[in-house]
Amino acid sequence: MTDRIDGDTYIVSEAEQQHFLDNGYVHLRGLLTEAEVAALEVDYDRFLRREIEVPGKDYCDMAGDYGREPEDFSIINVMLPRRYHPPWQGNVFEKRAASVAAQLHGEGMVIDYDQLLAKQPQRDDAVFAWHQDMAYWPDTPDTRTATLWLAIDDSTVENGCMRFVPSTIGEPALRPHEPQFGDRGESHALGTELRPTDEPVTVPISRGDVTVHNERVMHGSGGNSTDGFRRAYILAFRPEETVAIERELGFTHSHNDEDDVLDSVGVEGQTR
Repeated sequence: MTDRIDGDTYIVSEAEQQHFLDNGYVHLRGLLTEAEVAALEVDYDRFLRREIEVPGKDYCDMAGDYGREPEDFSIINVMLPRRYHPPWQGNVFEKRAASVAAQLHGEGMVIDYDQLLAKQPQRDDAVFAWHQDMAYWPDTPDTRTATLWLAIDDSTVENGCMRFVPSTIGEPALRPHEPQFGDRGESHALGTELRPTDEPVTVPISRGDVTVHNERVMHGSGGNSTDGFRRAYILAFRPEETVAIERELGFTHSHNDEDDVLDSVGVEGQTR
């Protein structure tokens, strides 16, 4: 253990908290130890091999439409793994991530959703378009968000690490977003355009590190030109009241739920 870790708590410095506030994201080193990542990796890879069943559109390709066969996926997207594999609930990442969300936003932050994203080797099209997370979600009074992006592999420029545009958190409105592959019934991914005045920051991180970002910062990532996977495990924390509003609207973050509001709201930045 490092001096940043005290059981289920990861200690976020005042400088890191300020960086999150000022830029909409922060890089936290060593949230999990090598042994802790390795333990999670066992079930992570079972998801990728489909040994843990994830039905319908909750196992899909984020770099293409829903019609692709799994062997053709460029970015394997597993939505809500804790739903489909309950033994994962309460794992070390969830506990330590909760401590980070509380330090950044105060008490009352709960898991809104979890997600696995694995870029396949040698896939130049394994690209996440520039986007803001709020473009995917219903409009709610309290939008505070801490999305923790855990590197299962070293995340590098070559395999498509995260990139952020900090200035976007101060803009009065979200950027216009559009579906990236057909319409929302054919694919999940949204995207917006990088402007000439934008100044992206590339953030490579090591295995066991996380980036944490908020709901407004524009971010994306490039393709994977390496011979290995780029695997990430994501947890998004939002206020308990916000999650309750989402669920009352039928918004669950599952691509399968018929009552999800995915297809009944816009993509221009106010709702999903």
